[in-house]
Order: sequence, then structure tokens, then C-alpha cells
Amino acid sequence: MSWKVVFYEDEQGHSPVWEFIFSLPKKHQAKIVRAFDLLEEFGVALGMPHVRNIKGHRKLWELRVQVAKSAYRVFYFTHTGQRFVMLHAFLKKTTKTPRQEIETAKRRMEELLEREAHR
Repeated sequence: MSWKVVFYEDEQGHSPVWEFIFSLPKKHQAKIVRAFDLLEEFGVALGMPHVRNIKGHRKLWELRVQVAKSAYRVFYFTHTGQRFVMLHAFLKKTTKTPRQEIETAKRRMEELLEREAHR
């Protein structure tokens, strides 16, 4: 069974990751989508420099995409059915990942799991 990339949606059906990606220049969009393809192709075997675990957050991972001088990060977690759920994307402007970016991804993951538990 192969891996599948899926996208977190809020209660209104909006996907913050897709909205962020579509706000970028076409070249940047293409590079990020190619990174999703790599993730689907190699699954959990994909490693650095493409993916890395978020320190202190065992379930959260970051997909790392570099386009020219822009460093993008897409936070995700592995979910049942061999799915990667893309939670949050942003342009990384500092060496250290801002805590609020990690917290946004964490909050979305918890919200999604909570919604699924009540179905």
C-alpha cells in the first residue's frame, strides 16, 4: 500500500495549507507539490534534507522545501491508512522555527483527531 498526502480542513472546509501554497509564485507552488510527490513515493523512508521530526513533538514532522532563497516548511503527521496529513505551511524567516507555527500545527492535529473521534 502506498502513502497518500491529504490536507487538514477546518470546520468550514478551508484548507490553510492549500490556501498558503496557492498564494505563492507558480515556481514555488510546483516545488512544494513535488515535495508532496516525494513524500507519497518514499513514505516514512524519506529523510533529510526533505523531512525532519519536530524536536519535542514526537508526532509532528516538517516537510522542508527550498526555492531559491525561500525556505518553506509544511508541518504534518502520519495518520491511519498510510496518510500524511498536511496541517500548516509557512515561509521560514528565522533560523529557529517560531513556537507559534508549531503550536498552530499541533492545534490543528488535535482538532482533527478530536473531530474524527466523534464521528
